[in-house]
Amino acid sequence: ATHKHLTKPSNTGALFALKRKKLYEAEMDKISNIKMTLETQVMNLESAAQNAETFKAMNAGKDAMKTIRTDVGIDKVDDLMDEIKEEMDMADEISNALAQPVDPLLADEDDLLAELNALEAEDVEAELLKEPAKVAANAGHIDLPDVPSTELPSIKNATKEEEDELKQLEAELAGL
Repeated sequence: ATHKHLTKPSNTGALFALKRKKLYEAEMDKISNIKMTLETQVMNLESAAQNAETFKAMNAGKDAMKTIRTDVGIDKVDDLMDEIKEEMDMADEISNALAQPVDPLLADEDDLLAELNALEAEDVEAELLKEPAKVAANAGHIDLPDVPSTELPSIKNATKEEEDELKQLEAELAGL
């Protein structure tokens, strides 16, 4: 339509069409801007609603934790832990009791070894205290060599100290 008006000598129709086009374009820009504003507002409202729900959830979580903490409390937790420890100790005692041997002859090896050593020592002592067995048919008589009746010969090249020691030994043997 604008093209037809340009070919005529009067430009009023073309000018009017151009103005109307500019008005429509301006109106479209306004509508686009309004649409953008509305979309931005929707997004902000959705975000605010999501933030409000998040806040409610966090507050509910905090309240639940507070209730649990109030119901439980550190004293109750300490008591519970003590009771658990006592139960574990009792279970350990029961387990140890069940693990004990039932065989009455099964004793501590150290005790058995000590008893065995004591019995062996008694046997050795009894053996030592026993009268020796008779060796020959002559009961109580053992053939030994005769004791020399002459003096021992002197040692050649002996020092004075060695001779004194020898005399001292002879005197001791004579006293027996």
